[in-house]
Amino acid sequence: MDIVKILQEELGIKRQQAETTIRLIDEGNTIPFIARYRKEMTGSLSDETLRNFHERLIYLRNLQDRKDAVRKSIEEQGKMTPQLDRNLEEAKTLVAVEDIYRPYKQKKRTRAMIAREKGLEPLANEILLQRMNRPLETEAEKYINEEKKVATAREALDGARDIIAEMISDNAKYRSYIRKSTWDYGKITSAAKKTEESSVFEMYYDFEEPVRRIAGYRVLAINRGEKEGILQVKIEPDQKRIAGYLTKQIITRRNENTTKILLEAIEDSYKRLIAPSIERDIRSELTEKAETAAIKVFGKNLEQLLMQPPIAGQVVLGWDPAFRTGCKLAVVDATGKVLDTVVVYPTAPQNKVEEAKKTVKDLIHKYGVTLISIGNGTASRESEQIVVEMLKEIKEPVQYVITNEAGASVYSASKLAAEEFPNFDVGQRSAASIARRVQDPLAELVKIEPKAIGVGQYQHDMNQKQLSQALGGVVEATVNKVGVDLNTASASLLEYVSGISKTVARNIVAFREENGRFQNRKELLKVAKLGPKAFEQCAGFLRVTGGNQPLDATGVHPETYKETLQLLDKLGYSREELSGEGFSGISGKITDYKALSEELGIGEITLRDIVKELEKPGRDPREDLPKPILRTDVLEIGDLKPGMQLKGTVRNVIDFGAFVDIGVHQDGLVHISQMSEKYIKHPLEVVSVGDVVDVTVVSVDEKKKRIQLSMK
Repeated sequence: MDIVKILQEELGIKRQQAETTIRLIDEGNTIPFIARYRKEMTGSLSDETLRNFHERLIYLRNLQDRKDAVRKSIEEQGKMTPQLDRNLEEAKTLVAVEDIYRPYKQKKRTRAMIAREKGLEPLANEILLQRMNRPLETEAEKYINEEKKVATAREALDGARDIIAEMISDNAKYRSYIRKSTWDYGKITSAAKKTEESSVFEMYYDFEEPVRRIAGYRVLAINRGEKEGILQVKIEPDQKRIAGYLTKQIITRRNENTTKILLEAIEDSYKRLIAPSIERDIRSELTEKAETAAIKVFGKNLEQLLMQPPIAGQVVLGWDPAFRTGCKLAVVDATGKVLDTVVVYPTAPQNKVEEAKKTVKDLIHKYGVTLISIGNGTASRESEQIVVEMLKEIKEPVQYVITNEAGASVYSASKLAAEEFPNFDVGQRSAASIARRVQDPLAELVKIEPKAIGVGQYQHDMNQKQLSQALGGVVEATVNKVGVDLNTASASLLEYVSGISKTVARNIVAFREENGRFQNRKELLKVAKLGPKAFEQCAGFLRVTGGNQPLDATGVHPETYKETLQLLDKLGYSREELSGEGFSGISGKITDYKALSEELGIGEITLRDIVKELEKPGRDPREDLPKPILRTDVLEIGDLKPGMQLKGTVRNVIDFGAFVDIGVHQDGLVHISQMSEKYIKHPLEVVSVGDVVDVTVVSVDEKKKRIQLSMK
């Protein structure tokens, strides 16, 4: 199997790109490092392409290992033939390899095995030849053998039929046809186990859809309904088509003595041996495809959420709303340091509204609060109402924002939060997290397990290992795209930096606490367990501002400092001039990148990246994205009327649409059919989490708290 050729064709890249990328991965380079600093070698393959490449490389290598193991097992049994070897070599999936291996696999004792032990295989082979010219019972009498426990001709025939049924079931070609036919022409059906019961799965109580057309989110919904014991799910193939195919393959002669028993063997083989395992395979494939698509959507949503622009330079009051236990408040300064925490009880059952307002006004005066970040959980609506009333009563220009608090409770109860805020209770930690989330969403959200952030569908029903790996990859890609301040980053943020493990991240923080600020990137080599390879992988993504090497504040990698300084000298710039402002217009001074890159001894792509960095050192890519909507007033669901036009923030994107926060407690749904005038396959073609969009209210159901919106 030529793995390089497969990757090259599947990803539409050149053979050399594939070979180089495999070599770079095998040498222990991380995907972010390869994507950013080895563009010359890979031909500028993107981070996403490289991740797909890596995932596929692992699958193909596992496939090759399985082929080798199967080949060895068949050879040891002395049953390998040139055709079998060729079939194995051409198998493109693990399922195809297992189909080929099935007849040679060590099985539990089957009915066919018992029949073979009774010496009935010659009778089965004779029936399959279909040349018998006397009644079957007469032929079967030859096999009556008390010693082998074959008492009658009927028993002999039953045993022969079991052997034929297993031979049909073990045929890889037949299985491949049946699997494809079930996929192409079968239906997936679901029914309620108890029809009188009401549940969220009611639309699946009498449901059927062609297997090949069913949407992924329906598959995941049906799976959950089945798991919860509400639905009964089946795959219904076109049995007539399958029976016709098997009959044509097996009954090759008209013979009244053998046709009947062969038809019985075909039916038994399909119903007892083939159909149940094909149904499992199809359900498994549907689930796998649905999960892969859902993980992709989740990953895209997560990336957009992590890329939310920071609201810098503001003193923020984080408000964790609740009823009975009171609302927890935390004031954090512009650097994220917690200045004060307090609990107020403006909501039911205490309803101490005036007391709460006074406390909040005092905090605003005392600390110069300019923004209130209200979590969107329980009692968020009531809290927002109180905040709006209070803002009207003060002179200071304070705004508020509703912040997605998904995962805040997971973080606040974690060991990490306990280490960060040992003297705070869970509520205080949560309020601090809600405040910091608007100051730097990325730095705060990396402290939470990605799947707990809640911007997906059915995340608890998926393959958790696959989900964690994929989302971990998204967080890693985002952190490295943005870059990290070496002197302020938490261990949680540092561990997502290319080449840095959890242990090394903790060691960096410990080194910083013991020795003070890092003055340059080179000092990283003094950190325990951070060797030259880890330094090579991480250095370019870590920024040191105000240190003794200006280039350390940029995304220029230390391996090209020499060439970068030569470039500055050549263009007439003083090295000391390099500061946070950068050299605007430097790219305009270069007329021939190719010639200059050859003169400096670096690649042209690398030179262009260096110039980009020198123009805007350490530029934050999040600056280009839409800022969150800050509010000073509130809308009620009762205020909404069809036709009303509003601005909103996309909170979640799913397969059939997007949920948009329009300033009402309940997010509105823009169905995929209402997103664009032109046909789109998926909402992600039009919107991403965090996008600020213009919407029109289509309908409002106050009782069910449902708001339908349109972007058309």
